Amino acid sequence: MTECSVAKQSMDHPKAKQLMRAVFTELITLLGVCVPINAAAQITVNQAIPSTATIQVDASRPAGSTIPRTIFGSFLEPIGNSTYNGLWAEVLQNPSLEAGLWSAGNVSRMLHDEPTLTRASELGLPLPWEPLDPNQGNRYELRYGTAANSWRSLVIMGVPGEPTGIRQKVYLPVHRTLEYKGSLYARHLSGPSAVTVSIRQRNGTEALASAHIDTASSAWTKYTFDLRLPDGKLHRLDPADFVVQLEGEERVEVDQFSLMPADALDGLDPDEVAMAKAMETPLVRFGGNFTSGYHWQDGVGPRDKRVNMLNAAWGIPEYNTFGTDEFLYFCSLIGAEPQVALNLGSGTPKEAADWVRYIDDHWHKHSGLTWELGNELWGNWNTGYPTLEQLAGRTLAFSKAVRGVDPQAVLIATGADPDGYTKWNATQLSNPANTFNYLSTHFVVTNTDTRTPHASTDFITQAAFALPIGLEEKLKEMQQQVNSVPAFANKTHIAFTEWLFIGNRPGTPSFRNMGGAIDAGGFFNMLMRNSAIVPVSDMTGIMEFAGIWKGRSQVYAAPSYYVFKMYSTAHATRPVGVEVQSGSYSVQHGVGRIPDISNVPYLDVVAALNDQGDTLTLFCVNRSLETDIPAAIKIAGFAATQVAEIQTLHAVGISDGNDEDNPELVVPENSEGRLTQNRLEHIYPHESVTRIVLKRSQ
Repeated sequence: MTECSVAKQSMDHPKAKQLMRAVFTELITLLGVCVPINAAAQITVNQAIPSTATIQVDASRPAGSTIPRTIFGSFLEPIGNSTYNGLWAEVLQNPSLEAGLWSAGNVSRMLHDEPTLTRASELGLPLPWEPLDPNQGNRYELRYGTAANSWRSLVIMGVPGEPTGIRQKVYLPVHRTLEYKGSLYARHLSGPSAVTVSIRQRNGTEALASAHIDTASSAWTKYTFDLRLPDGKLHRLDPADFVVQLEGEERVEVDQFSLMPADALDGLDPDEVAMAKAMETPLVRFGGNFTSGYHWQDGVGPRDKRVNMLNAAWGIPEYNTFGTDEFLYFCSLIGAEPQVALNLGSGTPKEAADWVRYIDDHWHKHSGLTWELGNELWGNWNTGYPTLEQLAGRTLAFSKAVRGVDPQAVLIATGADPDGYTKWNATQLSNPANTFNYLSTHFVVTNTDTRTPHASTDFITQAAFALPIGLEEKLKEMQQQVNSVPAFANKTHIAFTEWLFIGNRPGTPSFRNMGGAIDAGGFFNMLMRNSAIVPVSDMTGIMEFAGIWKGRSQVYAAPSYYVFKMYSTAHATRPVGVEVQSGSYSVQHGVGRIPDISNVPYLDVVAALNDQGDTLTLFCVNRSLETDIPAAIKIAGFAATQVAEIQTLHAVGISDGNDEDNPELVVPENSEGRLTQNRLEHIYPHESVTRIVLKRSQ
């Protein structure tokens, strides 16, 4: 079967699209060519998909330098629910009862989702806490300056003979554990001293689990408690209330709550840790837009005393309970090395040097770690961003400070994006030799931002799938600029420290759906072909985006997470020769960042051996929107066993993805193929990513 997809500006109805596809497929079958019908925006088929594609692999012919593990790095930033409400297992939000932890936009969304919080705020309760009984009126007072943590605490004034208290809506991982450990700080003001903490069904009155605390001390005291839910009372995804209740006329000041699943790994969610470990990522980048306003000293020391504040980059709380030690612990649990972005915005060279010293002292290597000199410093959304005139000097000052602590440190200077890098990177390259080892680049692209107004979803999809091929040429041009400067030529390369594909229109590729997984597979194939110039890469992200998600305490993964695993766990390091005849297309006026891309293969294949040479892996991406591509795979230079291990990621449509309700809707399927005389027949489903593993016969 062959195909041609064109931009059809008014043909988005499913039946109309199906009819048009049939007509054009038949036309190409007869003519063998495709004539674009819209010169402003078009997909041109250079070579139609043959009835059977051919893939010739020669394992005896090297096809590039060794593929380093570091192209399978990942990226962690406190954004959305990636750390708090995600990797960090704390169930409660705003446990320190502070103000100003959310931007106005985020507050507006919270009030929209939970209208009862408006009344709670009128009673002086901090978001997202609510009164146990709003009809009691104002029995609360915020206190400032004497808090156990940060700046604020709350006085609860009991109503004689009536339960008085506060509550917060929570989701608990009851599918995994029924046991929870908690703590609170309190000091007794007057009256009796009994406080009860409990878990109830949302808006219910029955305590499913409770603990009684005698808060008799007039000084701030930390009280701990254990709660165990009964079987079957609370189900997966059910909301609950965490309740703090006074029984009589006592008055108690409270602050700094915590509620953790009993199986948390020193504060980390065990499900997220397990899924992250399964990725076998060698690097975790700790950075992002928050970097330029982050001061690492806020995130060390006793957790109960770390100050809560606004994460200005994203308008969400920064509780600082997930700080440097917790990040290093996470890295150790999953077997990854830390790659830390330093604060070149509001930070100082001394602050950076102190952080390097602290991490070197707390990590097993003690030297030679990878440090990034800032994040997207060219963007005015980064706090204290340098101007172009300040850039080189600031990079050099921080480089000297870091190397003064650790001469073996690997440094990544902030470079610009592949589609507009020349002037910025030239400024960085004006620094002395050895100022840095890599120049970073990012490609966080909105797939639906095309040069074609009102583009169809098919056009957007094919243009998006082509982006890794366009990036391949841009990266080669970037390296050429580096090599034109003698001080850096052939010694400094590119570190792709963020990459993500965003689609804001239904039916198009985005990081949470199957279409985004196709983009991810194409990106990894591009990296494997070009690892000599891009030896470091960090997918956005290990948590959220293209990685691991948590909703209502259910952990699941985006389809791209499984693509990442298909590549990283293969341990393929020695690329070998591949020749593919599967057809190709070109894009004009596509995604605005790289609108024109030529010779995009429908079937993109990379093959590589492992270090021992006893395993050969083929990584295959089918970009066709509707054609399942049969292929004849011929293997030379490698005597394979008769059984091929095949793993395929495919979905009914590219919009399909996973969520907490359907956490495994899109997951890889395993199968086997049979080789005859080192030849394998296989059909690649349309819009799919496939890994084929061959073992050498004994």
